[in-house]
Amino acid sequence: MYNTNWRPNRMTKNISLIGFISGILIAVLVGTLPLTGIPPEGQKCLAISLMAVVWWATKVVHPGYTSMTLLVGYVLLGVAPANVVFRLWTTPIIYMIIGAYLIAAAVHESGLGKRIAYLYIIKYVNSYRSIIIGMYVLGFLLSFLIPHPWPRSFLIMSVVAIIVKSAKIPVKDAVNIGLAVFAGSVPTSMILLTGDATVNPVAIEMSGQTVSWLGWLWYMGVPGVVATLLTLALQLVMYKPTAEVNINKEEIRGLLKDLGPVSGMELRCMIWIGLAILLWATDGIHKIHCGWVAIVMAMGLALPKVGGVLKPSSWKDVPIETAFFLTAALAIGTVGGHTGMNKWIADVLLPTNAPANPFMFGLFVTAIAVVIHMCLGSVMAVMGIAIPTLIQFGNSAGMNPLVPSLLVYGAIFIHYVLPFHHMNILVGLGEKQGGYSDKDVIRFGIPLTAIVFIMPMAITIPWWKIIGLL
Repeated sequence: MYNTNWRPNRMTKNISLIGFISGILIAVLVGTLPLTGIPPEGQKCLAISLMAVVWWATKVVHPGYTSMTLLVGYVLLGVAPANVVFRLWTTPIIYMIIGAYLIAAAVHESGLGKRIAYLYIIKYVNSYRSIIIGMYVLGFLLSFLIPHPWPRSFLIMSVVAIIVKSAKIPVKDAVNIGLAVFAGSVPTSMILLTGDATVNPVAIEMSGQTVSWLGWLWYMGVPGVVATLLTLALQLVMYKPTAEVNINKEEIRGLLKDLGPVSGMELRCMIWIGLAILLWATDGIHKIHCGWVAIVMAMGLALPKVGGVLKPSSWKDVPIETAFFLTAALAIGTVGGHTGMNKWIADVLLPTNAPANPFMFGLFVTAIAVVIHMCLGSVMAVMGIAIPTLIQFGNSAGMNPLVPSLLVYGAIFIHYVLPFHHMNILVGLGEKQGGYSDKDVIRFGIPLTAIVFIMPMAITIPWWKIIGLL
């Protein structure tokens, strides 16, 4: 996804203008070429989709506007009916996303998140190394309560700022700690389906399959944990402290004391979120989708007496532009399948038959996904393009659609070289956020790419073979 607070600057204006013109020219060219084997609606879908991808990549306008251009273009040009184009809004996925933002707001407003962070630091954080480890652990623990990585990361950073100041941590080490907060949010978000309620459910939706909350944990829990440990190990090896760190725990205890005893608001927040976790974990039994659970829990958090945590102003934390961006990213695959575009792309660009060997298939899919991601940057845009095409490709080898879908997701979700390659990294860029720079991200992202390719070959595919997905 793109930054919802994105604004153009002088450096990007020329690129944006070039992207604007190029996108239109590409759309006209592709829409008028005498392509064979693709239905007319599929050709129009390809033209509009490529224009949108170019506009997203070059940040012609805010991504929400590009997304609406794509969606309305599909409908007005007769590419697909509105119920196909806007399909996401008829599924519980979109309500899971809305619910996730509201639940995150409740945890923040109640003070529950800060209390957990303070308690963890007082008990487990004693050195620079334990701070780095703690950023990953806290990110995972808070993923049970806050189903989106950005508010988790900013909550943790608000506590980290206190540690850095009170312990007088050198700037270079403080930068590494800030990077740990946001870099750690990437792999830890893979472990739970609700670890990133914006992206994870969409990866399942694009596969056309149904996976429960525990089902996701079964398929992606081990890969997510291993990716977390490998990323953490890489950071500990690459970034050594420049000075000894002495944590002033008395100051943290003072801040915890200032919060007072657990408030009624915190208690109600814990009860509602505890109920949500219980219902998410048992969705395979009661068959209520996680999205409906999320939105009902958000409603409960707003009710008087039994809730009272969410206020009318809490709706400001739900970014409508992000919802439409996700709708557009999903629509590329959905409309592409509806019009025959996906099949045509697979037939033209990919070999006739997919490798029968799952390891070769995994390596091929990972390489394709990473190359596209390097160019486009957006996780959701790459998923929208690559997943439907590679599912079509995998059909020739009898692959379960979940396999290419989760392989693409697993590759691009933990991959980044530049900050714009991952929103979890981009939102923390700069002195006022995580403190790290483009150079810090590149230095960490290049060796991290090795982990991207190690994961499917050494962990993900062997694990899937053990549990029977392959």
